[in-house]
Amino acid sequence: MPTNAVAENVLGTIGTICWTAQLIPQVWKSYREKSTQGLSEWLVLCWGVSGAVFGVYAVIQNLNIPLIIQPQLFGFLCLVSWGQCLYYNSARPKWMSFAMSFGTIVALGGFEVGMIFAIRPSLNDHAIQFFGIFSSVLLVLGLVSQYMEIYQRKEVVGLSILFMAIDMLGGIFSDLSLAFKPKFDEVAAVLYTLVVAMDGLVVLAALVLNPRARRRRRELELAAADDSSMNAPAGEPSGSVVLSPSRQRTRSAHSAIPE
Repeated sequence: MPTNAVAENVLGTIGTICWTAQLIPQVWKSYREKSTQGLSEWLVLCWGVSGAVFGVYAVIQNLNIPLIIQPQLFGFLCLVSWGQCLYYNSARPKWMSFAMSFGTIVALGGFEVGMIFAIRPSLNDHAIQFFGIFSSVLLVLGLVSQYMEIYQRKEVVGLSILFMAIDMLGGIFSDLSLAFKPKFDEVAAVLYTLVVAMDGLVVLAALVLNPRARRRRRELELAAADDSSMNAPAGEPSGSVVLSPSRQRTRSAHSAIPE
């Protein structure tokens, strides 16, 4: 495909917007429900670390500006979501969860800057490739932990499907952006494609497993209702109100008054 700087930057910008906005629905969902049950904290932690690692790769490889900004914003929002997991899923006080999340953000930011200044002068190809590949490994590990969460619950719970859908779009547009670079970046393309494919499996699991889970709950509710009606006292219809002795005497007195 011919080199086109405008197309490269436009598509990269769209991908960046998607990967910036993608976690907002998840952060809002967790905040609104005051719960992150069903969302793997390892998913957002691994993705947060992956953002810093891929940020090193994007800067040294001199990807377009949107694709350099992208992992920074992505990693930051992932670690905000991780902080929510620390707070809502445990008995930790809010200040401790905030301190752990903020401290991790600062530490990863320092790590990224240090690695860029350490590797860029030498342009060590092996070190550069390591950062690109390792970021992909972290993305996969994070999603594997989410798959395990889904497997245990037999449904997708606590995870915003809108978050997953926007994440997929971000990967697609970022992939397309690479196609217009003077030199196609295979490592970055693998990372973006992995995101699209593995997010797609989560969305597919939600479409298949969630309706089944709702049917199971309805069947259990119906079974519980049938059991309660079968266990009602003999001669008394299910759902009837049992009157206290005093109210029974009052009703008897009223029935004895001639009309």
